Amino acid sequence: MSELPPEVESTSAPVLGLKTKWLYSGLALSWALFQLSLASWLILDSLVARAIHLSFGLFLAYLLYPARKNAPGLLWMDLFFAAASLPVALYVVWDFQGLALRMGRPSSLDLGMGLLLVALLLEATRRAVGLALPLIVLVISAYGFLGPWLPGPFSLRGVSLAKYVSQVSLSSEGIFGIPLDVSASTIFLFVLFGAILERGGAGKFFTDLALALLGRYKGGPAKAAVASSGLTGLVSGSSIANIVTTGTFTIPLMKKSGLPATKAAATEVAASTDGQLMPPIMGAAAFIIAEYVNIPYWEVVKAAFIPAFISYFALFWLTHLEAGKLGLKGLPANLLPQAKAVLKEGYLHLLPLGVLLFELMVLMHSPKLAVFRAILIALALILLKHRGRPAAFVLIAQGMIQGSRNMVSLALATAAAGIIVGVVGLGIGGMLNSLVEALSGGNLLLLLLITAIVSLILGMGLPTTATYIVMASLTAPVIVHVGAAQNWAIPLLAAHLFCFYFGILADDTPPVGLASYTAAAIAGSDPIATGWQGFLYDLRTAIIPFMFVLNPELILHGVTHWGEILLIFFFAAMAAMAFTSALHGWWLRRVNPVERIFLFAASLLLFYPQVMGFERMFGYGSGLLILGFVFTSQRRLHREKS
Repeated sequence: MSELPPEVESTSAPVLGLKTKWLYSGLALSWALFQLSLASWLILDSLVARAIHLSFGLFLAYLLYPARKNAPGLLWMDLFFAAASLPVALYVVWDFQGLALRMGRPSSLDLGMGLLLVALLLEATRRAVGLALPLIVLVISAYGFLGPWLPGPFSLRGVSLAKYVSQVSLSSEGIFGIPLDVSASTIFLFVLFGAILERGGAGKFFTDLALALLGRYKGGPAKAAVASSGLTGLVSGSSIANIVTTGTFTIPLMKKSGLPATKAAATEVAASTDGQLMPPIMGAAAFIIAEYVNIPYWEVVKAAFIPAFISYFALFWLTHLEAGKLGLKGLPANLLPQAKAVLKEGYLHLLPLGVLLFELMVLMHSPKLAVFRAILIALALILLKHRGRPAAFVLIAQGMIQGSRNMVSLALATAAAGIIVGVVGLGIGGMLNSLVEALSGGNLLLLLLITAIVSLILGMGLPTTATYIVMASLTAPVIVHVGAAQNWAIPLLAAHLFCFYFGILADDTPPVGLASYTAAAIAGSDPIATGWQGFLYDLRTAIIPFMFVLNPELILHGVTHWGEILLIFFFAAMAAMAFTSALHGWWLRRVNPVERIFLFAASLLLFYPQVMGFERMFGYGSGLLILGFVFTSQRRLHREKS
């Protein structure tokens, strides 16, 4: 939904020469049409669809990201690599029967094509995503080969070249595994849906609506940034795309209201980063989580609902606290759009999103079918808005091309991460799991802390989805196992969501944090200072994964009654508010040390009422009493001061 690819955790923007523009546009449009055909009338074997999907991604990557960044046009080397990627990616399709007969005993041609696929994929990933992911792939691959010569606890039986190539390049267990399958079957359609909505004007509509409704209140522009980023996050699934879409409007308005540039940029970073938590897209990883955990996609959306909304509620509360600290007021009415005019002009933008949610939540259709129908509605609205004139078809084509462009880095990231999954499946996984468990000493909280820190470090150089795949493959089973050893029944879904959350938070973790760099460029602030401020804001979210691992009711595990769901939601929102006030030291006025301790205690009881063996309602009641005590103290001192 932006000029930057979703999850493009890359250090360089794409460069297109004039000679490649038509070739790139034609291929990007063809890719989008191919994916729409798969969702409607075209029936292909899953492996064939994955191979074609990857071949499009590889070819476009070599066009979009040339070897020489400042080259005026396409280099012959780039064109050669792009052309070579087609037969290499499609080799598993062309010789499918032969590969099945030779499984585990690849021929010399099989070995050559398999290794060439790995090489071309890693080079394309380096260009489109950055150096970190290819390096991790190479290190883990080397570990598989060198395992027999490593000392003590690090040693393992090792793998042969034939076994490695068969697993990662010539089967559905590596490059062509579950992550790429989900990318080809589902994620592309959601990314395309977001791009088409953006071309149709939905991004501006969401931003204008949020400003019209919230801009006049204390800290209004910051609150509008949170609301608009949340709405955009419903269809974007990318923090950087979210910032570019909404931050262009909200950051200048936040600065105009009196918010310092660093805090304005950090607010947009925190809001846009949390956009990846918002169902139904959730940074594209939700679909992979469903496949790994082997549950319906709707179950992932249901589990993510309360954590995502209380995270946004806490950020909304945080903007109110910051406005109180700085004495900010809302913007004058003449600087704000009128809500009625905005709704009258753009209410139809809500229709495709409504169709998507209705299909998913009420009719319980598959994500692929639901988003395909929502795309058809979005296309129809563009045609209706422009009355079928040529401009409508131009916008549709631009949306499809942008959607394909947005998918390049994600398709490559899922394919490259598939190599790691494949190598882990060769026997390294068991050893790494034992190593992680040994490092934590069998302590669940220490294991969670190690997982969080490693996820943040990996996420500095990897896309969110790739970070999730790597960490979930290595640590999610260990979290469940260690929890069981301590008589703690941790759902596998909670462990996977834990890895996912901290992969997202890496988007604004200094010193990298590309989301912070993007927002800082708009705000004119220092990127590192923006990153630290954004990370401080995101600490309100960092507590949530720890809580839903300890208290799975927060992800509605075993909870079905609506009254119980609303009860959990209410107390979790109160907990998030208390934790945010304690963390940032402000409520009605500055929080003193004693009040801060009480607020932390209240948040723990409201997030996890069974702590210390309490009954649930006793824990909730105690948390509310503590919160009421702090509020009364704050209110009394606030009145005395005023």
